[in-house]
Amino acid sequence: MNLSPHFSLAELVTSQVATRKDIDNTPAAAVVANLKRLAAMLEQVRALVGMPIAISSGYRSPALNKAVGGAGNSAHVLGLAADISTPKLPPKALALLILQSGIVFDQLIYEGTWVHIGLSVGAPRRQVLTAKFTGGRVNYMAGIL
Repeated sequence: MNLSPHFSLAELVTSQVATRKDIDNTPAAAVVANLKRLAAMLEQVRALVGMPIAISSGYRSPALNKAVGGAGNSAHVLGLAADISTPKLPPKALALLILQSGIVFDQLIYEGTWVHIGLSVGAPRRQVLTAKFTGGRVNYMAGIL
């Protein structure tokens, strides 16, 4: 099922961890509606960068989110976030390009090797963070650093 011209439902729900651990990652109808919103926003990102973007993580069922150590309130569980990259731009450059564009997002996080971008149920916060991973923990700092 295509959610947009360049993004399919399968692409936004596929997970190596879910496959390996036999976790059902099938979204409910309400989540599919959110994934359509997410795909529309990802189309804007794709147009902005002028090339395909890769999705390393989209929707995560609550069980999958727990298995990957995701935050309890993760937008991934609602089908409102994706972790993305593109082969032609380093993740930091991708994050800065999105930040400087007119693309509406709730949260944009530069995570070192990928960019997390999310939407919200309500008004978008336009929260911009950088994740720093040290000692098996993650700390978030404001801005793209």
